[in-house]
Amino acid sequence: MHLAFLNPFHDPTDEFEPTPFIRLLFCAPIKLLLHHAHHLIISLRSAPLPSQPAIRVVCISDTHTHTPANVPDGDILIHAGDLTNAGNVAEIQAQINWLAGLPHREVVVVAGNHDVFLDARTRSHLEERERSGQLDWKRVHYLQHRRLSLTIEVEGSHESGDDRTPLLVGQRQRRIRIYGAPQIPSFFTGKAGGVHAFMYPRGQNAWSETVPEDTDILVTHTPPKWHLDLELPLGLGCEHLLKEVRRVKPALHVFGHVHWGAGKTVVWWDKAHDAYVQGMAVQSKWTHGILNPRLWWSSVRVVYRGVRELLWDRVWGGKSSNTIMVNAAQVHGNTGKLGNPVQVVDI
Repeated sequence: MHLAFLNPFHDPTDEFEPTPFIRLLFCAPIKLLLHHAHHLIISLRSAPLPSQPAIRVVCISDTHTHTPANVPDGDILIHAGDLTNAGNVAEIQAQINWLAGLPHREVVVVAGNHDVFLDARTRSHLEERERSGQLDWKRVHYLQHRRLSLTIEVEGSHESGDDRTPLLVGQRQRRIRIYGAPQIPSFFTGKAGGVHAFMYPRGQNAWSETVPEDTDILVTHTPPKWHLDLELPLGLGCEHLLKEVRRVKPALHVFGHVHWGAGKTVVWWDKAHDAYVQGMAVQSKWTHGILNPRLWWSSVRVVYRGVRELLWDRVWGGKSSNTIMVNAAQVHGNTGKLGNPVQVVDI
């Protein structure tokens, strides 16, 4: 648990700071129960096995002009946006130069809300000298509502994420289809201030039927709602993106934006997850949800369905369709300094 959860002087007007645990216990006790029950059951399920030959994907995001010293090797490096702070040509080019110099076979980038120059709508807010010149993307694949198909030559062997035996020996090929999009739901800028790129009004559907159905890796800057996005009490991600991810079910979804949400999880597209989403979407203005039957029913369903899926997995070896979700933010919280680990996923 982040220490910020225990800070009684937490500023509730700052969307990007975690809500203190004590405040959540008072204001959203049933959702707190629902959230922890769901994540406990997920943690007990077996990890999905990668396809063969396995592709190693190294995930970073929200570097904000920093260059992490130790980026693990892999087949594909993905940067999920907010390369910069000011978003001008010089800052973006410096990040491109760094990424292009890394040893990964392929490098894929989407923009974030701080990368102002890359959004034609916000570029004019930069001073003329900050938006002059052109970007040289070198060997970096920049995706802005764009699909990319890569043929990856896999050599040697990759160890699986749970340190089991090597998944592959020799050299083989895999075709990987990636789709990237930068847009995020608007937020109260508050202390962040300034101009932010690629924003759309919160609640607006900017996602339905936009991601190709055969996508293997989805890269966005925003998280999907209630997944690695400071889920409690409201979540900062997009509910329409979540529906789109559920429709497509990519093997991997990489994003960033919410620094405190950094980490990795597996989303199983089953009825337990449906109950979790339905419960998290319930809004109770009175009694903090304690007397809300829909919220209690969702909690019961999460436990009942989740235990059934867990037994099906662990006892009978059954598997539901799933997506590995990664919040790859590198900056630790709102410190402005690097601190989160680089995420590595084999798919």
